Amino acid sequence: MAQPQAHRQPPALVLGAVIAVAVVLFQALLVPLFVAPVAEPEPHDLPVIVAGPAPAASAFADQLTSARPGAFEITTVADAAAADEALRDREAYAAFVVGADGVALHTASGASPTVASLLTQATQQFSGGQPVQVTDVVPTDTNDPRGAGFSSGFLPLAMTSLAIGAVLALVLRKRGPRLLGLATYATLAGLVAAAVLQYWLGVIPGDYLMNAAAIGLFALAAAATVAGLGSLLGRAGVMLGALLVFLVANPLSAVGSAPELLPEPWGAVGQLLPVGAGATLLRSTAYFDGAGGGTAALILAAYALVGLALVAIRRGTRPERPTRASAPEAELVAA
Repeated sequence: MAQPQAHRQPPALVLGAVIAVAVVLFQALLVPLFVAPVAEPEPHDLPVIVAGPAPAASAFADQLTSARPGAFEITTVADAAAADEALRDREAYAAFVVGADGVALHTASGASPTVASLLTQATQQFSGGQPVQVTDVVPTDTNDPRGAGFSSGFLPLAMTSLAIGAVLALVLRKRGPRLLGLATYATLAGLVAAAVLQYWLGVIPGDYLMNAAAIGLFALAAAATVAGLGSLLGRAGVMLGALLVFLVANPLSAVGSAPELLPEPWGAVGQLLPVGAGATLLRSTAYFDGAGGGTAALILAAYALVGLALVAIRRGTRPERPTRASAPEAELVAA
């Protein structure tokens, strides 16, 4: 006599242990993902400028390269004015200006307060401990000198975008309402979040409409990605979207530091994900009149278009067919 089918299933005790082991292994991979970006950040090919007369600038550039191999990607320019123009165009994080009185540092803390602080300390070491004149060409907002408000503002944006994408994918069954929900959310999220960050909290400067457009594009990219994957794969797609949009993208985004301070190649990977690209674009609109944000905008647009396409071409779950009416009900309808 054949054994019952239930005996062929793994015991619940073993299955629970397997799930626990899998979660612990995932945790072991997840913890370094969050810790590595903030534990003793080291620059990798960090774009900087050395400005000054050719012999002195070249000598200082060689000194930087010898002292920190692989840390800097150095460009030399003729003078401080050219260096400041490059900083405003977001071509570098800082400029070492070599003059008769020594080395001065010009920073763009709007691009990264963390980098500005690290380079200030490094310049003091190169100057033998002597005071270094520091000029912040593109400073952070006076209400957010360390950039903490800027970086903290991205966490709720990512969470709400993840939530709305999941809800639209799992609750609404038709494509039209899903697409309308995404468009409405992105528009309102951009306008409201920019107003809160700029006028209420005062943590970002710049043109309000440009900031709203940057936030709206990020919100659309993140929400559409989750909704699109959810439309395609159901609950598994929503979970995949959560990993892509939030769980992995958040620690690799370098919102509070800079991509060049993360271990290679994770800084570059983070800029290919929605949170990293969104933070880069908003910094560009808030502090640099949009300079340096073109690639990030294209990445976000690609996520948004793919997500919207998946929502548009994938039919929602078909509604359940009504059960047949009982005999008395059928007679009542017939009457």
